[in-house]
Amino acid sequence: MPADLHALAAFARRHPRLLVLTGAGCSTDSGIPDYRDAQGQWKRAPPMTYQAFTGDAHARQRYWARSLIGWRVMSAARPGPAHRALARLEAAGHVELLLTQNVDGLHGAAGSRRVIDLHGRIDTVVCLACQARLPRADWQALLHTRNPGWQRHQAATAPDGDADLDGLDFSTFEVPDCPRCGTGLLKPDVVFFGESVPRPRVDAAFAALQRADALLVAGSSLMVYSGYRFAQAAATAGKPIAAINLGRTRADELLALKLEQPVGAALQALAEALEQRPSVSIA
Repeated sequence: MPADLHALAAFARRHPRLLVLTGAGCSTDSGIPDYRDAQGQWKRAPPMTYQAFTGDAHARQRYWARSLIGWRVMSAARPGPAHRALARLEAAGHVELLLTQNVDGLHGAAGSRRVIDLHGRIDTVVCLACQARLPRADWQALLHTRNPGWQRHQAATAPDGDADLDGLDFSTFEVPDCPRCGTGLLKPDVVFFGESVPRPRVDAAFAALQRADALLVAGSSLMVYSGYRFAQAAATAGKPIAAINLGRTRADELLALKLEQPVGAALQALAEALEQRPSVSIA
């Protein structure tokens, strides 16, 4: 095992209760693109804001038209090596909590049970008027029914169920009102930019950080404050931080250990190392 992976395994053995904070790098092996490059800069235009989604009908039309196409990849995604390795680490007792910034639900699909979806789940939509929640699959079927022909469009996959569907007249795309109350706007049940993470999730994550021995960041640049604040809090509390990420993170100066390696392979190696038992010598 390379020296940096030995160091990561030693870090986990010294700190057996890990709060694991994951980001988009955990899901790239599942075919879901990430947002940022190795320097932490946007690879494409920043995502939709809550204010634009709720305040601009054309922005909503464009969002849902792109999402109609992009959902094909999101709904077909399956857990990758990072998700499966973290489920193994939890089963072996090394994970106090898995706090994910991802909205794809793949950690739960891989078998992790102690999970907080910090930014929500994209497989559900919520009405902003009556708070009804519907499966995204049902909403997808309704969008197809109201917009025949749109599903024939092809577009490059973008992060979190989006698609690079541009150059079209989105004014003809019909976005239905909530089928429960008849008037409300439906949005993905995720935290958009410009929106706050629900306080109970934040409080539960901070409580887990208090119980944990250390923080392990996996596949995140931590450029978004909603994730970075947990690195800040760990450093303030004197809890060591390790990170596995290809490229710069916002918390680089706070890290006790950093591996610039593909997160899936590194986590698999970590799980295998921690599952090994010392051999017993019989005289």
